[in-house]
Amino acid sequence: MKPDTTDHEMRTRSTSTRVLYVLAVFIILSLLIPVTLRLATAQQSGVVPAADPVPLTAEQVVHNLVQMNLHRAQALHAYRGTRIYRVEYQGFSGPRSAEMVVSVKYLSPGKKEFVVQSATGSKLMIDKVLKKLLEAEQEESSPEVQRRSALADENYRFKLVGHDNGFSGANYILDVEPRRKDKFLYRGRIWVDAGDFAVVRLKAEPTKNPSFWTRKADIEEVYTKVTDFWLPGYNHSVTAIRLGGHAI
Repeated sequence: MKPDTTDHEMRTRSTSTRVLYVLAVFIILSLLIPVTLRLATAQQSGVVPAADPVPLTAEQVVHNLVQMNLHRAQALHAYRGTRIYRVEYQGFSGPRSAEMVVSVKYLSPGKKEFVVQSATGSKLMIDKVLKKLLEAEQEESSPEVQRRSALADENYRFKLVGHDNGFSGANYILDVEPRRKDKFLYRGRIWVDAGDFAVVRLKAEPTKNPSFWTRKADIEEVYTKVTDFWLPGYNHSVTAIRLGGHAI
């Protein structure tokens, strides 16, 4: 399934902060999978089945999510794809924008290789924003950081706040609160597919600002199902920066 690559126009108003908006579109070209998963079955080891129509508790949803994430991580040996990053900024120094097309290759466990295919626009935005995103993701993909940032009880508190029927079907909606301040943890809300027990959407903000100049950052990410796996399809972040203005 190819994620939507349509640009979104955003209008900004005068404000006392600068805001940086970053849009990332992910296109998965291929998966290299050694086995075929059967994810949404009660027979899956360690997974608590839903007693329809009675929904699961928050503890059961999180338990299933952890178990299924482990099975998916063990089954997914590699994938490759293309990412399109766009950033726009408006502030005291005038408007700036940039776009970068990046090929990515993932190899288990936790190794990502990025190759910049093209970069256009503001060199400042490319070097200080887009390339920094790649560096942060490369760090985050290491096994140790993945353990520290995993959606699990040792890292987060979970509260079940509702259910809905999204584009992927029935979802559990949970609020997540980090147990400590860490730049790789976030607080916000996640949507968990009720069949696959995978995160299909999240809206959150980092627990710890990445720098003094960052006042607030809001992140929205939507995942796309490719065979039996849910991979990032769309990411939109809005960052407020101290000292005035607006950016996309």
